[in-house]
Amino acid sequence: MLEATPLTEGWTLRHGGQVLPARVPGCVHTDLLAAGVIPDPFLGRNETEVAWVGRREWTYETELRAASGHEQTDLVFEGLDTAAEITLDGQLLGRVRNMHRSHRFHATGLRGRLAVRFASAYTEAGAVRDRLGERPAAYDEPYQYIRKMACSFGWDWGPTLVTAGIWRPVRLEHWSTARISRVRPLVTVEQGAGAVELHVEVERSRVEASLGVEARVGGRVVRAALDGSSGVVRLRVPDVRLWWPRGYGEQPLYDVELTLLHGEEVLDVWRRRIGFRTVELDRRPDAHGTGFTLVVNGERLFARGVNWIPDDVFPSRVTRERYRRRLGQAAAAGVDLVRVWGGGIYESEDFYDACDELGLLVWQDFPFACAAYPEEQPLRGEVEAEARENVVRLMPHPSLVLWNGNNENLWGFRDWDWERRLAGNSWGEGYYLGVLPRVVAELDPTRPYTAGSPWSGSWDRHPNDPAHGTHHSWEVWNREDYADYGLTVPRFVAEFGWQAPPAFATLARALSGEELAADSPGVLHHQKAADGNGKLRRGLERHFAFPEGDFDRWHYLMQVNQVRAVAAGIEHWRSHWPVCAGTVVWQLNDCWPVTSWAAIDGDGREKPLYHELKRLYADRLLTLQVRESGLVLAAANQGAEAWTGVVRLRRMSVEGGAVGEARVELGVEARTVGIVAVPRELEPAGAKEFLVADADGLRAVHFPVPDREVPYPRPEFDVTVAPGAVTVTAHTLVRDLLLQADRLQPEARADHGLVTLLPGERVTIGVRGWQTPDPAAARSALYCMEPAG
Repeated sequence: MLEATPLTEGWTLRHGGQVLPARVPGCVHTDLLAAGVIPDPFLGRNETEVAWVGRREWTYETELRAASGHEQTDLVFEGLDTAAEITLDGQLLGRVRNMHRSHRFHATGLRGRLAVRFASAYTEAGAVRDRLGERPAAYDEPYQYIRKMACSFGWDWGPTLVTAGIWRPVRLEHWSTARISRVRPLVTVEQGAGAVELHVEVERSRVEASLGVEARVGGRVVRAALDGSSGVVRLRVPDVRLWWPRGYGEQPLYDVELTLLHGEEVLDVWRRRIGFRTVELDRRPDAHGTGFTLVVNGERLFARGVNWIPDDVFPSRVTRERYRRRLGQAAAAGVDLVRVWGGGIYESEDFYDACDELGLLVWQDFPFACAAYPEEQPLRGEVEAEARENVVRLMPHPSLVLWNGNNENLWGFRDWDWERRLAGNSWGEGYYLGVLPRVVAELDPTRPYTAGSPWSGSWDRHPNDPAHGTHHSWEVWNREDYADYGLTVPRFVAEFGWQAPPAFATLARALSGEELAADSPGVLHHQKAADGNGKLRRGLERHFAFPEGDFDRWHYLMQVNQVRAVAAGIEHWRSHWPVCAGTVVWQLNDCWPVTSWAAIDGDGREKPLYHELKRLYADRLLTLQVRESGLVLAAANQGAEAWTGVVRLRRMSVEGGAVGEARVELGVEARTVGIVAVPRELEPAGAKEFLVADADGLRAVHFPVPDREVPYPRPEFDVTVAPGAVTVTAHTLVRDLLLQADRLQPEARADHGLVTLLPGERVTIGVRGWQTPDPAAARSALYCMEPAG
C-alpha cells in the first residue's frame, strides 16, 4: 500500500549567513515576519519597506531521513512558488518554474540535506522577457513572463509583495509494484441515472505485474483488469439525487473510491466526492444578440455572482476554516456563483469542497489577466502542463460549471493599443482559442469553456459588446455616473463595481497612530487604484456634497455611494431577465486592508455593500425603474413558487406625509420578472417627494433627483439598546441609517446595513461582540442622511 510521509517539520530558511526557522507550507514573507526580520507589510506603509524581499534568492532546507521498505520513493511538491532548483546532498533533482502545478521527483534510496533554492521571481521573469521580447500589460510589473500568481506583483486593490516559498504541502510517497498516477472522472446524468467514467492511469515499478481496479460509488461496485498502464471503469447509479445550486435544491454528494489491486493486495486508493448534475451554457443568438445563460439540470439561471480574488496575498495562510467562513458569507448574502478570477490561483481543494457543500457554482478562470502573454517556450509547455493537471484535479467538483480562458486579454488586444505595440508577436490568443479549449475538450467534455471574459464570441464583434456574451462594465466607475448602468442591458455582466474604504476598525488597525483623513498618507497608500480617490470624489459629488475635512462623514458617504452604485446595476439588470442572465459583482473579498470594490474587507469585516447584496440577491426583489414608458415597479422572482400579493405604493413628502397612495396586485410566476406600471398620479414631483413600494416585507424607494438636491429634514430618532440589539425608532424620514458596529468595539458586527425608515417606523439591529451595550455609544455609531450644510 502506498505510504505518504508529510515533510512539514525541521525546515529552515537560509539567506546569506542568516538561518531562520521556516514553516512549510508557507512563504518567505511569513517566515521573515514570524522571525521579526520584517514588519507587517499590511500595516502603515510597511509594504514599501519589505520590497527588497522579492528581489533576493532564498533557500529552504531540511534533512531527508525517511526510510522505506518499498521499491520506489517519490518526492512530491504540491506547489512551489515559483522558479526553484531542488537538490539532495548537492545532487540536482530538478528545476521548476510554475507556481500553478505540482512536481514529482524520484528519490528512491536518497537521503541527506534537501535544499530548495528559489530565484527571485523578478530575475526569472526578466530572463524570459529578455529572451522573448516585451509584451504590454496593465501594470508595470513583469507578471506575464512567469507562471506565478499575477496579483502578487500588485494590482489596483493589492500590494506588491512578490514572495517565494513552498506554498503547498510536500511529502514523500513510498510505493511498490504500481501507484495511481491520475484518475479523470467524467460524471454525467443519463435518463435519471448517474453515469461515472473513471479514466485511470498508473505508474509501474514492475511492468509484468497484473493489475486490476475496483471502483465504488452509490452502493455500486465494479472490478476491471488494467491492460498496460491505463484503463476505464464505468459505473451506473440508478435514481441519483441531483446536485443543485443553492436556492434551487439540495447538494447531495457521493463518495467515489477507486482501489488499485495486484491480485488481492491493495496498492493504492483514490477517493473523492462527486455530485450528479448537468450543465450547459446557452450561447444561442436571438433577437437581442448572443446569449450567455447557465443551465443546470435543465433549469435556466440568473446568476447571482461575485468575483473572488485570493483571500490573502500570502495564499498559504488561507486555511480550510477561512475558506469556509468567507464562502459561507457569500452564500448567506444570496450569492450562487463565485468567479475565481484569472490574476490569482487555482484554489485549494478546500475552496471547491466548500462550494460543493454550499451550492455555490464556480466559474474558474485560467490564470491569465490583463496582459499579453508570450506563447513561446519555456511558457507554452508550462501552460499546457498546468492546464492538464488542474482540469483533472478539479473535475470531481460538481460546483465547477465553467472554464474561462482569461481575464480581459482579448479585450485588451482590441482596445488597449496592444495590437500596434505587439507588431505581430504572440500575446496569448493561441492559448485562449487553441491550447485551452483543446485541453478542456479532451479532458473535461462535461463542462463548457469560454475563451475569455469579456468575450463576445467572435472577432467579428467587439470583445466587450454588451449585446453578445460576457461584458465588463468599467466605464462606470472610471468615467461615468452609476446611473448610466441603466443605459444598456448586457447579456451577462461578469464584472462591475464601485469602491469604498474598509470598515473603520480595519483602517484604524492598519494605520494605527495616524490621524485618519481621506488624503492622509496611510489612507492614500492603502488605495491602489489609479486616481482612486479622485474617482471616489467625482462619483460622490454627482450625488452628494463632498464633506471637506470630515473623515467620519466621508467614510460613511463612500459606503452609501458604493451601495447605491451596485444596487443601481443589479436592480436594473435583474429587472431585464432573461435578456440579462447574470451579474458578477467585483468583488467579494480583499487580500489585505485597502480601499477597494470588495463587499468584505481585508480583515473579514462586512461592509454595508455586503448587507445590500442580501437584498439584491434574494429570491424576491422589488425595484422601481425608470423606463421609456415611465416609472415601473419590477418584481424579480427567482423562487420556485409564484409570487402573489399586494404592493402598497406611497407617494411621500420628505417632510413625512403621504401625498398619494394605491395598492396594486402582484402576480409573478416562478423564475420570472413581473412589471407593473406606476400610476402617473403617484410619480413623485420635484426634489421634496419620493415613492415607496412595500410588499411581503420588501421595500423599494425611488427619489427622482440626486441626494444633493433633496431637502432632507434633520433626522430625529430614539435609540434603545439591549444585549445583542440596538433599536432605532424614527420620528422623521431617516434615510440610509447605518450602525457602524466596529466603532462600538472592533470585534462587534451588525446584521443590517443601510436602512431607510419612514416616520413612526422602527428597526432592531442585531449586534454580536459588543460587551457593554450603551445607548449613547450606539447613537454615536449611527449615521444617516442629513440636511445639506
